Amino acid sequence: MRGIIIAGTHSGAGKTTVATGIMAALSKRGLRLQPFKAGPDYIDPSYHSAACAVASRNLDTWLLEESVLQELFRRAMRGKDLAIVEGVMGLYDGFRGEDEEGSTAHLAKLLKLPVILVADASGASRSVGAMVLGFKSFDPHLNIAGVILNGVAGARHLEFVKPSLDRAGVTLLGCLPRRSDLALPERHLGLIPTLEGAVAQAFYDRLAAQIAETVDLNKVLSIAAPIALPSSGKEAVFPQNPIPPRTAIAVAMDKAFNFYYVDSLDLLESWGAEIVPFSPLNNQNVPAGVGGVYIGGGFPELYAEPLAGNAAMLRSLRQAARSGLPIYAECGGLMYLGRSIEDQQGKTHRMAGVIPTQSSMKGTRVTLGYRTVCALRDNPLLRAGEQVRGHEFHLSTLKEGPRENQAVYQVLDQNARLEGFRTKNVVASYIHLHLGSRRDMARRFVASCAPADQGNA
Repeated sequence: MRGIIIAGTHSGAGKTTVATGIMAALSKRGLRLQPFKAGPDYIDPSYHSAACAVASRNLDTWLLEESVLQELFRRAMRGKDLAIVEGVMGLYDGFRGEDEEGSTAHLAKLLKLPVILVADASGASRSVGAMVLGFKSFDPHLNIAGVILNGVAGARHLEFVKPSLDRAGVTLLGCLPRRSDLALPERHLGLIPTLEGAVAQAFYDRLAAQIAETVDLNKVLSIAAPIALPSSGKEAVFPQNPIPPRTAIAVAMDKAFNFYYVDSLDLLESWGAEIVPFSPLNNQNVPAGVGGVYIGGGFPELYAEPLAGNAAMLRSLRQAARSGLPIYAECGGLMYLGRSIEDQQGKTHRMAGVIPTQSSMKGTRVTLGYRTVCALRDNPLLRAGEQVRGHEFHLSTLKEGPRENQAVYQVLDQNARLEGFRTKNVVASYIHLHLGSRRDMARRFVASCAPADQGNA
């Protein structure tokens, strides 16, 4: 097993395009790849998965303890040849400006993997070498083993850049030329998830062909380092042996809701849950016989009209909530469980009405960042007083925030502001959680959904 990290000089440098292209090109060679994404991103991994037909997994050095991150990495690499990890933001950007925690550089050193730096060469030539030299010298303990240039205008442009990279002492591995047909589709929160069908297979074929032509893939493979992560023999968050199914959890999975960490779903399965996908857009009812419901994030605002039009599903969710069925919702799921969603044109769409709030997309700004939250009362995932790290990323706002007797959390790094709603066994919040962030969250959620364990989670 070997591995590499593909990082960018900054957000928008082209690392997702380059990483996805390399994954697609090497998959065509028959290598057994395992894609990863640094940080809490849900959308970029969908491109990795489409490119190499393997579920991409998140590795976040701020959300996850070191032992947990290494456990998830080891498990994913079973039976694989090569790990390709796409970085987050710029190489050194992380939780804060004072240290490397949460950054791609931090992850590279933790996993002992070399870095291939993607540098945007558009609008520059000799200055590219100075920029790359700065990245190389900023942290001498980090191995920047090569650079791939993005946005190259042509052969003459490349010739102007090459001498500066030689002076910087960094190997040029190739480039990606400026091509409009290789641009990934975007909207207000970044790329468009592949589940929406915005990118056809022909795109991945074009990208793989371009990478194979202008990037030295043999050099890329020669840079990849052996993976050596010794195991203590004791799992950190997974059970030592998978537990046979004792309940079923319905997971909303369609164009409106598809933001999930693969490892979170794997954890639920390992602790005894059968995952039952369902579509709030297309199905009429919550799947029969399930012990709980998980509604992740996504873009319900883009599908507000058909979501509102599926009255049967809304009634089914209301009935499930009234019956005490555990329901856990994050971000887009929170919006869906509220009374209504106001779209950017000011039109209001009625939603489930399970929690007492309304969300709006009108005149809003992006809310983004890591959060540390403390549970205010027992719920299907946490006990009162327990803390967990999470992530917040949304454009919508709530017209009515939670009162103290309704709130799920205090956000500790934001003056203990109240966050989320708890009613009966329903927990809904803007905070995204990785179920590996606390060792017992997945086990507790499964236990709360198992009939024999109701009330004993």
